[in-house]
Amino acid sequence: MTQTVKVRLRKPGRVFTFISRNVPLHRNDSCIVRSDRGLEYGVCVMPPEDCSSEEEKRYKMTIVRRSTHHDDTTYRQIKIDEERAVSACREKIRERELPMKLVECEYAFDRKKVIFYFTAEDRVDFRELVRDLAQDLKARIELRHIQVRDEAKIVGGIGTCGRELCCTTWMREFIPISMKMAKRQNLSLNPSKISGQCGRLMCCLSYENDQYAEAKKASAKKPGPSRDPAKIRDRMEGAPEEAVRALKESTLRDVIEQKAPASPSKDVPETAESKDLDRKPAAASPAPEDAKSSRDDAPAKSTEGSNQTRNKEGEGGGPRRRRRRRRRGKGGGGKQENKSS
Repeated sequence: MTQTVKVRLRKPGRVFTFISRNVPLHRNDSCIVRSDRGLEYGVCVMPPEDCSSEEEKRYKMTIVRRSTHHDDTTYRQIKIDEERAVSACREKIRERELPMKLVECEYAFDRKKVIFYFTAEDRVDFRELVRDLAQDLKARIELRHIQVRDEAKIVGGIGTCGRELCCTTWMREFIPISMKMAKRQNLSLNPSKISGQCGRLMCCLSYENDQYAEAKKASAKKPGPSRDPAKIRDRMEGAPEEAVRALKESTLRDVIEQKAPASPSKDVPETAESKDLDRKPAAASPAPEDAKSSRDDAPAKSTEGSNQTRNKEGEGGGPRRRRRRRRRGKGGGGKQENKSS
């Protein structure tokens, strides 16, 4: 019977699906699998499940056998040899002063091949380094240049969400991430908040990006409400509560938008002169016939005004001046009568 099994490989610690043919496995059982890199040691994370012939064609990696005592001993010895190989390679790199950073070392399960993963900014000539390592380790040496995202996938760690990195657990391939994804989701554009352990934009920015893009397209293509009276009536009958709410909103909007009566501007301060002008009625303009007489009487009015001001100033003298004016007025009248007689 053909079954599918979920197995976590040793390096990198990701889970892959393998085809099992009559190999009894249980959860947390160690096994030997055949992948695209040869024989590898892994651990079953989910028990076998039946699969159809179509699913069998999708997966090419297979389960070879359950691990034996000899396989477990080989696995423990491989871990010790990898630590020694890493220390030896770092010492050689330090001696030759090569501009590279060693990340990880991986032994094949048959111990005939050793793979070293490193990062570097520029191209590095490591031919002499390979010769020295081949002589010391007595195996085939392969050096692979990886990027910082691959380094984070191999080293592993905990993300800002508090969980293990996605690239270490289940992601097989990296997806291109751009700043537009963060802008579309209204996220903070602070690099320290949207960058992962590798220093690049976090892979989780792409998880909901498609939903935001589809929602934006749907809102752009959504047609406006129909103005046909028959369709409006049908829509209101179908959703009466929504129709009542829409009518209330439109009524309030119309009331708010009504123009208020014109009121004096509050920016211009009122002065005493402006208040007096508002209280006094506007003087009628003189007729054209009286314009000349008004011009002739203008000097007399001015003199009368000056005399009135003088009299007002003199009134401050007291009752003695009033008596003198009365006497003068009486005396002036008697003299005029005598002359006339």
